[in-house]
Amino acid sequence: MTCEQCGLRPATVHLTKVVNGHMEQMHLCGSCAQQSGEFQLFPDPASLLQNLLANFVGQEQGPQPQTDVRCSSCGFRFKEFRETGRLGCPACYTQFRSELEPMLRRLHGTTEHRGKLPRRLGEVYEKSRRVQKLREELQQAVRDEEYERAAQLRDELKTAEAGGSQ
Repeated sequence: MTCEQCGLRPATVHLTKVVNGHMEQMHLCGSCAQQSGEFQLFPDPASLLQNLLANFVGQEQGPQPQTDVRCSSCGFRFKEFRETGRLGCPACYTQFRSELEPMLRRLHGTTEHRGKLPRRLGEVYEKSRRVQKLREELQQAVRDEEYERAAQLRDELKTAEAGGSQ
């Protein structure tokens, strides 16, 4: 199927619009679809992410940065991040942490990375995560005065730290 607008290239974008109960279909090539304004194509996934973050940050309801806050390392302004969706350097993540965390939490549901790990680090990471989780549960049990549960968690923690599993 060729593009209905230019008739030169193959139609790769198929749009269906329903207006007042009447269905209209258009079959366009990528160039004509972009020119028509009906459908915006992104040249690469990085642009998609950049546009998504820029739009998402623009709707931020959390704490607003102080006027003209700059990264101490590269001089990048948070205002520029709001416009572009990109940060200037790795230090920007630390500098703008209070503004970035609510946005990341809303976007991803967490501010902690939960992606894949290299196989060689998987066991080490899982062990440290289990130890950290046990420590947090132990602290909570002590706060809640659940001493039997705390003793059980203490023993599990010792076993996990020693390298065993339970």
